[in-house]
Amino acid sequence: MPKAQETILEIDLNALKHNYEYLKSQLQNNTKFLAVVKAFAYGSDACEIAKFLESLNVDYFAVAYNNEGVSLRESGIDTPILVLHPQTVNFNSLVENCLEPSIYNHKILDEFIETAESKQLTNYPIHLKFNTGLNRLGFSKTDIDSVVSKIKATKAIKVKSVLSHLGASEDLNEKTFTQNQIKSFEDISTKIIGALGYRPILHLCNTSGILNYPEAHLDMVRSGIGLYGFGNSEKQNKNFKPIASLKTVISQIHTIHKGESVGYNRGYISNSSIKTATLPIGHADGIGRQYGKGKGYVIINNKKAPIVGNVCMDMIMVNITNIDCKEGDEVIIFGPSTTAEQLAETANTISYELITGISQRVKRVFLK
Repeated sequence: MPKAQETILEIDLNALKHNYEYLKSQLQNNTKFLAVVKAFAYGSDACEIAKFLESLNVDYFAVAYNNEGVSLRESGIDTPILVLHPQTVNFNSLVENCLEPSIYNHKILDEFIETAESKQLTNYPIHLKFNTGLNRLGFSKTDIDSVVSKIKATKAIKVKSVLSHLGASEDLNEKTFTQNQIKSFEDISTKIIGALGYRPILHLCNTSGILNYPEAHLDMVRSGIGLYGFGNSEKQNKNFKPIASLKTVISQIHTIHKGESVGYNRGYISNSSIKTATLPIGHADGIGRQYGKGKGYVIINNKKAPIVGNVCMDMIMVNITNIDCKEGDEVIIFGPSTTAEQLAETANTISYELITGISQRVKRVFLK
């Protein structure tokens, strides 16, 4: 592939296909697959990713917020879309775009029923979210009777699925906690099905749940980070291919003499003569200040170049003293070989934060 000539995020759709097929291979044939494409599909491009996954016959998409779902619909996506954290102010738009809300408390349930009835809807699909231990969003087990009573009192809505979210499925030291969540969800599901008189889709597993708890795959699974190339463990990462490569170029090379400083606030003062390269990428592009002062690094001609001084808004400077390179050469921030997970670890964070933080001003290039 051609070398980068500017800051770009390359997105490899073949890698995405590989990850999807690997995850599918872990499932029974009748288990549905929901692809999570929130946060610009984990920092890539939600519309392009969704179009590609739709061509692979994914069963469902999920987004965090209403406007993300609207963007997918406007790009031509027809597959059902679950909105995981709907806000009441967006209910009209949600219905107009045939999006499906996750209902997680009585306020949201009451107001969505009111909206659906005002539009004279019948059996509009909703998804009931129950809290089984993550303690973020969701009804409690004690809410079941009152929730079902409200649902059975109206013809405007119908429960399409019942879901919960595992809190520590990637951590096998927390296996007892996860198994308790699974058992709690099974109890909730049994009671819900009995009260409703029909069986909605049941789904609980995220990427790590898919990999570590096959007994909990149920009717559908949800995958986010796995699709984008990470398995949440060193062992599982070998089965995935990171789909995104962040690349840039060397804009200028400087010789820094002993006692001279580099960047804002004199964030680096040299104690010897070194060479630095200035790169056109900074914290406005998603490379936070926490990567500065030697913590983070980039790859130039297969060698690590540590970040020198503070990360600027639009630029970083790196130490190239021992690297044979020139202005215009390609620079790898992260990719399949030196991954976003590895770079994130240098700043004591996780791949999710790094990849979802890549600014929309960074040009996306798709490898098909």
